[in-house]
Amino acid sequence: MFYLLKLSVFMLITVPAAVLTIFLGLFDRHGKVAYRASQIWTALILRMGGVVLRVGGGEHIDSRQQYVFMVNHQSNLDIPVLVHSLVSFQLRWIAKRELLWIPFFGWAMWASRHITIDRADPLTAVKSLKRAKERMAAGISIVVFPEGTRSRDGKLLRFKKGGFLLAAQANRPIVPVTINGSRQILPVGAWRLRGGIVEVIISEPIAVDGFGPGTLRHLSNQVRQAIEKHLRSEPVDSASVAANSGHSIITNRQLEKRSI
Repeated sequence: MFYLLKLSVFMLITVPAAVLTIFLGLFDRHGKVAYRASQIWTALILRMGGVVLRVGGGEHIDSRQQYVFMVNHQSNLDIPVLVHSLVSFQLRWIAKRELLWIPFFGWAMWASRHITIDRADPLTAVKSLKRAKERMAAGISIVVFPEGTRSRDGKLLRFKKGGFLLAAQANRPIVPVTINGSRQILPVGAWRLRGGIVEVIISEPIAVDGFGPGTLRHLSNQVRQAIEKHLRSEPVDSASVAANSGHSIITNRQLEKRSI
């Protein structure tokens, strides 16, 4: 009963938040204002779902710089988790075009000028790389899930090369990011958040100087090793959070303040 009440409240807030984001997107070439508005929505998802973030490695990155963040993908929860783990950045995703048709979520993606790809049309990949470079030139960082889809067992899938080609062409460093715990909170195919702790580990940036189309596999291997180094299969518990003082904890109260 309590969950249904929370779901009703979430929907009541989601509709106006999505409408506001879409409206702002009409007058915002790069979707920067719309993106900030969408953070209210993602904060609501995490707060009402009882999700606590544990973030480590923030000292490795500079919020004044633009990066290509390469992240393992285990859950639909990964997007709001990244939005608030990297809250000082303007982030845009490279995602499949079908997501645009999801009510509210897809419309907000359009308004924030995320980058979509039609997987059935190889020519759109070239256009998406161009749009991604335009976003980065405007001070925006790009998020890529190199696996291309969610892993059902938590193990890394084969990496696709598109994101690495983007980083090399734009000459922007790649930042490997590891997410642990999101699969246990919202598994593939599930729709109800279970609550719990999600750990986000930000690794040191990897320079792309000297890499080209013929050497992307080596670059991909470096990024894979960095993500895999921090990957774990067991759920993240409060004891491990308390034991690791090098990680900051983003509580539900802090998420609420960020959304204001």
